[in-house]
Amino acid sequence: MNRQLPKINTSQMADLSFLLLTFFMMTSSINSDQGLSRRLTPPSDVKTVVAIDKNNIMLLRIDYKNELSVENNAMNSVIPIDHLKEIAKDFLSNSRKEVVFIDYIGEYPVPKGVISLTTDQSATYNMYVQVQNELQRAVNELRDQVSMNYFGKMYKQLDATLQRAVQKAVPANISETSSNNYAQKS
Repeated sequence: MNRQLPKINTSQMADLSFLLLTFFMMTSSINSDQGLSRRLTPPSDVKTVVAIDKNNIMLLRIDYKNELSVENNAMNSVIPIDHLKEIAKDFLSNSRKEVVFIDYIGEYPVPKGVISLTTDQSATYNMYVQVQNELQRAVNELRDQVSMNYFGKMYKQLDATLQRAVQKAVPANISETSSNNYAQKS
């Protein structure tokens, strides 16, 4: 004689599973704070040409092989990524300066150096982000130095007004372009 096994009604379990899944999806958060924090300049109808002294430009290039090269008056070579921060700090500190009056600081010699970054379209995003991070670290360290000298605090500890003053003293003059033709693929 065959004995029948009791059957369990699983329709309520499916409903409960769906409700739990919906609850966790609605209450959890996805970390979407990745990428680079940049503030774009507002669009302008007026086209202006700014003359920049070639001695005040440092050219950085990321080629299709993800090699980083730097070209300025002091050097012209391929460099490892971990040297970029110090090279950028040195360049910005030693570029030509213009004395400007800045609220809360007074007259200050603002560096006029521009870092021009050209990235090959075949370069990886990871390399691009690493270069941007190193450049931002260089600017942040210079801002920390000015902040400590004038306000006795690190840049991030200042209120928004004083941070803007330090930003005027140490601007992040980074120009970016994308290129597919400066490095020939062999």
